[in-house]
Amino acid sequence: MKIDFAEAMRLATLSTRANDVVKATKIILHAVTGRPQTAEDDTAFSNNPVHGPKLHSTLRLINPDPERVEASPERQPSSVTPKTARPATNFGAVERSQRLRKPLGEVLRALRGGQSSSPGFPTTHAIKPPSPPPVPDGAQFLTRSFTCAAGTRDYKLYIPASAPDGPRGLVVMLHGCKQDPNDFAVGTNMNAIAESQGLLVAYPSQARSANTSSCWNWFNPADQFRDAGEPSIIAGLTRDIVSAFGLDRRNVFVAGLSAGGAMAAVMSETYPDLYAAVGIHSGLAYRSAIDVMSAFAAMRGLAELSSAEELDVAPEARPRVRTIVFHGSRDRTVHPANADRVVEAARSQLAPERDRLDRNGFTRGRHYTSTIFLGPDGVPVIEVWRIDGAGHAWSGGNPKGSFTDSKGPDASAEMVRFFLTHAPIGRTVV
Repeated sequence: MKIDFAEAMRLATLSTRANDVVKATKIILHAVTGRPQTAEDDTAFSNNPVHGPKLHSTLRLINPDPERVEASPERQPSSVTPKTARPATNFGAVERSQRLRKPLGEVLRALRGGQSSSPGFPTTHAIKPPSPPPVPDGAQFLTRSFTCAAGTRDYKLYIPASAPDGPRGLVVMLHGCKQDPNDFAVGTNMNAIAESQGLLVAYPSQARSANTSSCWNWFNPADQFRDAGEPSIIAGLTRDIVSAFGLDRRNVFVAGLSAGGAMAAVMSETYPDLYAAVGIHSGLAYRSAIDVMSAFAAMRGLAELSSAEELDVAPEARPRVRTIVFHGSRDRTVHPANADRVVEAARSQLAPERDRLDRNGFTRGRHYTSTIFLGPDGVPVIEVWRIDGAGHAWSGGNPKGSFTDSKGPDASAEMVRFFLTHAPIGRTVV
């Protein structure tokens, strides 16, 4: 049976909207691989007379054939013209054979939390979740829970021993798929960095009932807006901690990896009054996707950013959220082009930067480039770190945790350094 790819994508989208991801995946796999259909596949294609509305979103696919994708300007069809020019992705001399070409089914499994053995994926993935990280004398690593109208999430809270007069601030850490707070705390070493700076660290835990692979649902419209869904839960527990410890909003930050990085971008966009800065590691820009299908495209580097008009927000009306980004050049789960889109989104929120600083470095066996954008007042407002040879893993992380790369710059230390640059000393309750 000959399958029309566009029709297959339409049917897969309808199945996704009906919350039948399994059927959507089968349809897509058949369309892409040409494998024999099951009876369920045949029914989906031949007996479905529905011609629902076309997918309406801020996403634009550059190439409809996922097996022939090259995420480079010269491969774009001439009929597709991006609204704005993209900053060039510069991750070193990456050969075309090393570009992201994962089969669609594998990417969807990654989106839903499956592991990958593709080149560039971390080889230090833990076989089983690690035990909680060691806690120094006087510090605490507590298990707590937060409930609001949108639901309940457990979280771990690290309270440092180094701040007897009260913590200086808070970092909210959002884990990736197939991770949990203990694993993420071990892998990022964030507790140790926070201890040295007198910071609290909160690790919200995604519920299996919300996502069977423990992914934050960054691609779900119900979880992309203020005062609704997962953003309202994360913001609510953040506010509880801020209130309990009398923290200054200027010292409240959010960061994440992969799906957690994408959700951190959601938090910075929907709660810019709550978070002073955001760290996005191997993640995606806000509303890069609005369902599983568009999430697949975004992860492969094929999504175009939403414009301010499409979001009904004027750029000059957006509060400033300082942003630091990390991404590996050989990330085969979330295409490195997404780092540029995160930076572009961050720059759209700011007044024109006064200056730009570029530097190259080498540490722990990895080359990297970092770009710093300075605001009109000379304060760094955006940093992007591009790490040559790194895959989908936390840079400079502890190999005892999952999805970590012990080589390269220490992302945790650099994030905290960036967060606290020009942050107030001590506590000033807002």
